[in-house]
Amino acid sequence: MAFDVRWKVRTLWALVLVLLVSPVDAQEETQAAAKAKQDEYFELMQTFVDTFEQVDRNYVKDVDRRKLLEAALRGMIKELDPYSSYIPPEELARFNQQVDQQFGGIGIQVQPDPRTSRILVISPLPDTPAYKAGVRAGDIVTEVEGYDTEDMPLSRAVELMKGPPGETVSIKVRHLSATEDVEISMERAIISVKSVLGDKWGKNGSWDFLVDEEQKIAYVHLTQFGRKSAEELAAALETLQKQGMRGLILDLRFNPGGLLSQAVEISDLFIDSGTIVSTEGKNTEKRVFSATKAGTLPNFPMAVLINRFSASASEILSACLQDHKRAVVVGERSWGKGSVQNVIELESGASALKLTTAGYLRPSGKNIHRFPDSKVTDEWGVHPDEEIKFTRKELEDYDEYRRARDVLSESAPPTSDFKDRQLETALEKVRAMLHGDGVKKESDKPDAEKPDEKAKAAA
Repeated sequence: MAFDVRWKVRTLWALVLVLLVSPVDAQEETQAAAKAKQDEYFELMQTFVDTFEQVDRNYVKDVDRRKLLEAALRGMIKELDPYSSYIPPEELARFNQQVDQQFGGIGIQVQPDPRTSRILVISPLPDTPAYKAGVRAGDIVTEVEGYDTEDMPLSRAVELMKGPPGETVSIKVRHLSATEDVEISMERAIISVKSVLGDKWGKNGSWDFLVDEEQKIAYVHLTQFGRKSAEELAAALETLQKQGMRGLILDLRFNPGGLLSQAVEISDLFIDSGTIVSTEGKNTEKRVFSATKAGTLPNFPMAVLINRFSASASEILSACLQDHKRAVVVGERSWGKGSVQNVIELESGASALKLTTAGYLRPSGKNIHRFPDSKVTDEWGVHPDEEIKFTRKELEDYDEYRRARDVLSESAPPTSDFKDRQLETALEKVRAMLHGDGVKKESDKPDAEKPDEKAKAAA
């Protein structure tokens, strides 16, 4: 029986390996080179199968074969780069929710509360079941679906509150300054996590985007490049234009990136021609993403904020606007992630592989990626036109300041002594452009290489 199982495993691997060497590869290489490559595959996979078999049969304790396989996959991917990863079944739903920006739930942001060992509501999301039912920032969740939350892991509490839309979930909360718990029942709904935030919350659960009402300068904080980010940003800018917006500050600080397609689509809102970004990989042809005139916004003064944590799609957007002289970039040198990851389904979609398949270059052709051996003096990342570095203390103070402003509350945002020097500098730049100092012209754009094709697909 054991021999039969081993024979089946090895036969399966043999079939897989035969498929790895395609007819196209054989045509491009000599027969000898193709055979040598195939032999190498067989030898390497045979070592893997033998090791797996020995551990499964002879290890001192029984082993979970699934865990062994996943450990092997993680170890293999770890050898590649920090951005490739194996996504197991139990983590795939959370990964998709981050990309899709929606899930079934009640609509609250929570974190552990060290004072009570329970769950603290950071902020309800506007127009969600929790907000409509009266859950407010600062509430303590004492019970979820009949389970006491004392010492409950945050992941467990979130798991209980999430679920299929339309189903009822019950929680108990203790409002600020209250001594008794209040039970609240509500139906779950599709919760959309917004990636476009404003300066502060306005009335009726809507963002106030105007950071300078007199000069009509808007502030938009883009937190990630999710599937709906371009749509959200376009809608916000359309509303702002109706309100008479004359200038814009786009904040990409702490934005880790996201979908390449969204970076391209957002860049295309601000430039009407030329290269946005180009990508090229080992098994993919060079692809040039270019701007189109249709849908381009007016050429209002604009500044982009970046810092050392702005990465990937944030760098595509800020580099594009900088190279085309569409916006002035303020802040700190960006992270330096110039690689594209494809999400490849495994096990018929039960798990996935996030694999680096290409690198990208900015319109000027300069490199963005920071390799492990890159030096500070090398060309990588996006360098701001106006460098304003935050100290560690300023970073901590900014995080606290921004969190307070992002809380949806019936009261005004708490006052703070924190001065956002990066934002203040960006405001000065936009104001100066409004008064004719440093206004960008179409003739200032670089002579970008004509793209080979126009594309707007996601990578």
